[in-house]
Amino acid sequence: MHDTPREQDARQATPTGAGDTRPVPPDETSTVRDAEHAIQQALPEGTNVDTLVGRLVIEQGLATEEEVTQALDRVKLLREQQQSHLSLAEVLVDADYVTKRQIARLRQIIEAERTGQKIPGYKIIGKLGAGAMATVYKAKQLSLDRMVAIKVLPPKFAGNPQFIERFYAEGRAAAQLNHPNIVQAFDVGRAGDLYYFIMEYVDGRTVYDDIVKHKRFSEAEALDIIIQIAEALEHAHTKGLIHRDVKPKNVMMTREGVAKLADMGLARAITDKEAAEAEAGKAFGTPYYISPEQIRGEKDIGPPADIYSLGATLYHMVTGTVPFDGKNPSAVMHKHLKAELVAPDHVNPKLGAGISEVIEMMMAKHPARRYRHCADLLLDLRQVRKGEPPTIAHKDVLPSDTLATLAAAEAQATATSEIPVDASSAAGPVIRPWLFVTLCIVAAISIIFNIIQAIN
Repeated sequence: MHDTPREQDARQATPTGAGDTRPVPPDETSTVRDAEHAIQQALPEGTNVDTLVGRLVIEQGLATEEEVTQALDRVKLLREQQQSHLSLAEVLVDADYVTKRQIARLRQIIEAERTGQKIPGYKIIGKLGAGAMATVYKAKQLSLDRMVAIKVLPPKFAGNPQFIERFYAEGRAAAQLNHPNIVQAFDVGRAGDLYYFIMEYVDGRTVYDDIVKHKRFSEAEALDIIIQIAEALEHAHTKGLIHRDVKPKNVMMTREGVAKLADMGLARAITDKEAAEAEAGKAFGTPYYISPEQIRGEKDIGPPADIYSLGATLYHMVTGTVPFDGKNPSAVMHKHLKAELVAPDHVNPKLGAGISEVIEMMMAKHPARRYRHCADLLLDLRQVRKGEPPTIAHKDVLPSDTLATLAAAEAQATATSEIPVDASSAAGPVIRPWLFVTLCIVAAISIIFNIIQAIN
C-alpha cells in the first residue's frame, strides 16, 4: 500500500511485579525517553512529567490506580538506593502495565487537552488524526451533549491570511451541503489564535482503512458504497460545488454501513472564475486519484473531474491497487495523462464486465468521454448492481444522444407511415427525401460510434 495504515495497539498488559528491578533494554529506554521529552515540550513550564503521566495512564484506562502507585513506589525506591534514574513511564513499560506506543500517544492527549482549553463549549476527548494542513480532534459539545469532530488549523499557518481564508472557505463550502452521505458542517470560528471548524463526528473508519485491512472489496459492497458517494457528489454538483479530492481516505463508513464524503478542503464553486484564474496551471488533488484536467491546471473543472476521482477510488476498492503507480507523484500523474488504464477485470478476474466498463468510462482521459453528470453515472451503477449491463457505458449500446436521435427518427417515420397515399403511388415504395437524409444521418452516427469503440 502507498500510505502507512493507522496503527492499532492490541497488546495486553501482563504485570511482572513492581519488585522486579531488571534494567530496561537500551532501545526501549531510548524510545520511552524520547516520548517523555516530547511530552515535556508539550507541557506548561514547571509541570512534573511523572505526575501527569500517572494521571493520564489512569484516566485512559491503561493501568489501575494501584498499579501506578506501585510503579511510583518503585521509582522512589530505585532513586533512594541510587540504583537507577528510571522515570514513571519507563517503570510502567518495564512492568508491562503499558506499552511504549501507549506512552507515545500520551503526547497527543496532552496536546488535545491544551487545545480544548481554548475552544469554549467543547471538551476535547482525543486526537483523531493529523495532516499537513490540519489536526482533527474528537470532542464533546457540552451544550448539546453530542460528539463532534473539530478540525484545527496548525499554529504555523495561523498568521497566513491565505491559509486562513482557505480554511474558512472549506467551512463555508461544507455548510452549503445538507445530505445524509456528506459529513455535516456545524460551525467555523476563531478562539484567540486558534482557528477551528466543527463538523459531524463519524464513529467508524475510512474506505482506505478497509482496503489496507482486507486488500479489496467485493463488487457488490463496493457498488453500494460508490452509489452513496455518487449521490453525495450529485448533491454537491447541484449546489454548484466540485469536491476535487475524492479518494478512499475521504470516504467515511459509519458502523451502520452508511458512506459519507468528507473533507471539503479543496472544494470550489464551479462558477468561481476568480479562483479558477488564480489556480490556473496548478495541480490540486491527490496524485493517485486526480483527474487529467486537474493535473494540467485547467480553469474549467467540472463534475467529470470528481467522477474520474470516484472511478479511481472504485478501481482501488475492487482491485486492491491504485489505477496508476510510480516512483514519485510526478510519475503517477504523468501516467494519468498518458498511460493506458489496465481494465479492472484484468486485474481482478472475479469482476463482472459491467463494472469494468463503468470504471473505464469514469476514468476516460478526456472529460467529454466520461459521464457528464452523476445522474448518468448513477443510472449505470444501479443497473450493474442489479446484475444488468450498464446502458451508457456498455460498448454494445449507443450513447444516449444517439439513442435519442434514433427514437425521434423512428417516431417521425411512424407518424409518416400513417399519412394516406394515392393509388398511383401504391405500386412501389415511396422514398421521401427528408426521410432518406434522416436515416443517412442516423446510420453515419452509428458507424462513427462503432469505429470509435473499435479503436478503444
